[in-house]
Amino acid sequence: MSSEENRLRLTILGGFLGAGKSTWLRHQLFAKTYDQPHVIVNEVASHAVDDTLLKGARCLDVLAGGCVCCDQKEQMIALLHRICNDRSRKQDTPQTRQLVFEMSGVADPGQVLTAIQNDPILNRHIILEEIIVVVDALHGLEQLRTEPLSRRQIEAADQILITKTDSCDAQTLETLLATLRQVNPASERRASVFGVEEPLADASSAQPVQLPDLDGLTEEPLSSWSLNLDEYGTDENSWVGFSVWLSAMLHSHGNHMVRVKGVVRTPGGRLLLQSVRKVMQAPEMLPDLPASGERSSDNTIVLIGRGMNQERIHKSLHHVMTKTAN
Repeated sequence: MSSEENRLRLTILGGFLGAGKSTWLRHQLFAKTYDQPHVIVNEVASHAVDDTLLKGARCLDVLAGGCVCCDQKEQMIALLHRICNDRSRKQDTPQTRQLVFEMSGVADPGQVLTAIQNDPILNRHIILEEIIVVVDALHGLEQLRTEPLSRRQIEAADQILITKTDSCDAQTLETLLATLRQVNPASERRASVFGVEEPLADASSAQPVQLPDLDGLTEEPLSSWSLNLDEYGTDENSWVGFSVWLSAMLHSHGNHMVRVKGVVRTPGGRLLLQSVRKVMQAPEMLPDLPASGERSSDNTIVLIGRGMNQERIHKSLHHVMTKTAN
């Protein structure tokens, strides 16, 4: 086998916050779409959650606490060097040839690819197979109108995967497809519901929306922080109080709170919670952990948003949890 044929084949999985990247990748691991891949997950928050869903990978590494385009760039390069070095040293044993890199929702695939290609070692050991960008059918048009990053992600895509099409009306979906075709006419477009490919409607006659010029637009930075629910109470009423608080917060601040996710311990078991702006996805019950111990990130909720007052959020949660406990 030539050195080129033996290079790691890289799939970059990108898309804006809450688009459904981990849900799609989890199904691909279950369906064995990739041959025993080495998966890398980038989490902008300090507490990783998505790696909980990706147990089908042969190897799994997490880069948490920042985006690989900036804060975690050096750590990303170092991790990729280690992966390549390990493969070189263990040539007498079977090695994975597939690398799947699930980036955070605030990462630009083009910048990540440039960083890899500009590194002389990684450029010899890694070859790009494709860039897949996931687009949320419910929020995709609004993100294209207001988020320069969303456009940059889509412009870099070889393949655009539209998710949550079952929750979107036909006219909105057709308009989204026409707009995506305008932004990146060379990309392949497919649809997926909970990771399973679905037929995509013919939108050849649909008209795209006119997108505003976002060049030079100053983006208000996204910030992330974590809430450890154990700090607010651990009795069985805690779950009730937290549910009331989360519902009220999304109703009042959902447009500013771009993403909420976490694994919560409830009387019925471990529950995966996820929301995108004001839309709360159906909670998913996760398997119980082995008796060896609980995950350090259980009962920790990650919040990602703009213009949110962290102190007020802490106080409001404490107030509701205390009131519910009494």
